[in-house]
Amino acid sequence: MYRLIQVVALASAVGAVGCGATQRVNTPPSASTNDITQTAPAGPTEVNSSRTGQLPAGQEFDVRLQSGLSSETAMPEQRFEATTAVDITQNGTVLVPAGSVVRGVVTDVKRPGRIDRVGSLTLSFDQITVRGRAYPIRAMATQVFESGGIREEAGTAGVGAGAGAILGGVLGGVKGAVLGAVIGAGGAIAATEGKDINLPAGTIVRLRMDSPATIR
Repeated sequence: MYRLIQVVALASAVGAVGCGATQRVNTPPSASTNDITQTAPAGPTEVNSSRTGQLPAGQEFDVRLQSGLSSETAMPEQRFEATTAVDITQNGTVLVPAGSVVRGVVTDVKRPGRIDRVGSLTLSFDQITVRGRAYPIRAMATQVFESGGIREEAGTAGVGAGAGAILGGVLGGVKGAVLGAVIGAGGAIAATEGKDINLPAGTIVRLRMDSPATIR
């Protein structure tokens, strides 16, 4: 009975995120003088296209970085991998399962200097592998979120990570938008406090498709 109560508690906590929890974040003056509302990743993500099997241009979805990235150490053309954070569905069918690998590349790195004291990383994404088959894509970052991590979510409720995935559709939980980071033109993720930008492994990056891709 006690274990059942734990699972129900997890369902309630994760479900609150899955319903599109929002956070109020103060944007640094360099980005905007107004507050903006940022929505934490929720799942599953529904495809906005009437064409079967298509990820349309403008479609957004969330991926989780598999390794850390920093403007202090990253190099241009450095490859990295991420995985889809939740299922991407279309008309009730899973088009792209959670955990599908998305490949990206660091297209530009700027380190803090004496004049421009802001470090930044520009990331682009060019491939997604679905059920063992690789497809070319063109996508850019539009937002970054902190993740609590799978261990944190599972440890709190005393159940396995699989239960969290089933109950809420989000593995690792979400702490909210990464503070001290702003995304500019072309998907450049910049620090706002005169230092390097650091994205640890597990960071959730929201992508936007620049052109359509068909998944078969």
